[in-house]
Amino acid sequence: MKFLKTFFVTLLAFLTITSNSQQKSLETFLSDTAMTHASVSICIKDAETGYTVFEYNSGKSLNPASILKLVTSAAALELLGPQYTFKTTVGYTGYLNIKTGCLTGNIVITGGGDPALGSDYFKEQYNDFTGMWTNEIMKLGIKKIDGKIITDDSYFDFQPVPAKWLWEDTGNYYGAGAYGLSVFDNTYEIHLNTLADSSLVTMTKLAPCISNFSLSNFLIADSTSNEGYVFAAPYSTSGWLNGKIPRNREDFILKASITDPPLFMAELINDKLIAGGVTISGAPSTVRLEKVKLLETVIPVTEIISPPLSEIIKVLNHESINLYAEHIIKELGKKYKNEGSTAAGVEVLTDFLQNAGIKTDGMYIVDGSGLSPLNAINTAELDNLLIYMRNRGKYFNEYFNSLPGAGREGTLKNIFKDPVFNSRINAKSGSMTRVRSYAGYLTSLSGKRMVFSIIVNNFSGPSKNIIRGIEGIIKDVILNN
Repeated sequence: MKFLKTFFVTLLAFLTITSNSQQKSLETFLSDTAMTHASVSICIKDAETGYTVFEYNSGKSLNPASILKLVTSAAALELLGPQYTFKTTVGYTGYLNIKTGCLTGNIVITGGGDPALGSDYFKEQYNDFTGMWTNEIMKLGIKKIDGKIITDDSYFDFQPVPAKWLWEDTGNYYGAGAYGLSVFDNTYEIHLNTLADSSLVTMTKLAPCISNFSLSNFLIADSTSNEGYVFAAPYSTSGWLNGKIPRNREDFILKASITDPPLFMAELINDKLIAGGVTISGAPSTVRLEKVKLLETVIPVTEIISPPLSEIIKVLNHESINLYAEHIIKELGKKYKNEGSTAAGVEVLTDFLQNAGIKTDGMYIVDGSGLSPLNAINTAELDNLLIYMRNRGKYFNEYFNSLPGAGREGTLKNIFKDPVFNSRINAKSGSMTRVRSYAGYLTSLSGKRMVFSIIVNNFSGPSKNIIRGIEGIIKDVILNN
């Protein structure tokens, strides 16, 4: 009895020291002038028992930014499986006269929702896939097409960008929409020259070149600023550049979102076939532009399969690729609600969370990536999801391995650099204007496994002060638990 009493007194003293240490770190963090008007939610739990190690406003719903991808990727792995793949096919309709080489019909490229088609992150998987497609078509002996190249982009709905995204984001590479057929990360480069003595900015080229698309240039060269934006809506044929970019640059690059990837793909294959000597009577098009679904039978010629979902999700969480998350949430809607839309995908996410025992009444999810400022979640339930994936998830290894290691990988490469964090944190980061967030798994010096979520909204000043404060709290947890 005396032993038990001594044990509990010692345990209570330890917990008090631990709590006081973390409370002190929190108070230091909150006392920073950058936090005067900020909202903060913190929750740290034992990964095995679910016991709350430390919390502050853990039930408050805040904008999570990209740590929302933890929800999307968890649902995708559990519901679709790590070996799930996407398929893009090429075929033709109509009649092919072998003797004359004339196809009376269309070449049809059918999108299957692949988020990674042609992506630089998977160069080996998609090495010269457009050249392969062209060669396979020409192997049929086709010399003339009395028809056109058509992309069937009807796999998803025709609202590629979630309705709750900001206009400022949609024209830029990180705001690229999810189409039934996406390609090259739906991204192109705008090359700019600012060597002139004035504030003049000269646009030198687009790479790749996009036909029938124009950009007006209202950029200004400035000695200190780097805030250039592209404004262009999905499916539009024009847009404009605005803001300020650095002066004295020979080749400054802005990355923008392709406004109609399915049409771009049709044009690309059209040009390659013409370069190979094939004559084509009609202009390249898409099912959306044709305003009718393809009713004719498509005779398959070739196809390409994506990397497995586990590899796509690893890139998604390491590099925080919004496009991949938006494709995945639509894929969930397609498979479980028979509707390839963001709204249907959100319903699937909500069902998944509720079935996992996660309370969703404090969660407001409007997209898959976290780019919308209208998303809101709370750290207590996000921790519960992390615990669920660790203890009950079918594919925890793939989930855990998708999260970058602190101080060395992906979006955490330059964060948590203190040696105490080495091999002790695997987490997802989130950032947008006045938002910083981190969530994932950590191991204390004593070997205790924990999950953590931290969200900060509406701070002022540079984000480095916020990051330093978050690092201080996590360091105390690692050292004192």
